Amino acid sequence: MVDNIVGMAIGAAIDRQDGDSGIGGAIGGYIAQEIIEVVTPLVITFAIGWGVQYLARRAFRAVTGEEAAAR
Repeated sequence: MVDNIVGMAIGAAIDRQDGDSGIGGAIGGYIAQEIIEVVTPLVITFAIGWGVQYLARRAFRAVTGEEAAAR
């Protein structure tokens, strides 16, 4: 919950620089924070999976010496 409040405060501060009330920025900050919370674990999982697959392919090529078989 605290991270949502921080996102809302940052969004409101940015929106107020333009002379607006800050409510639109607060809503945008809240939504951005929620998106970051959902997307970050997915990106980390993808990166780890890609790294494991890449290292497995390199190990297979090192053991067999075959380039075409690994594809």
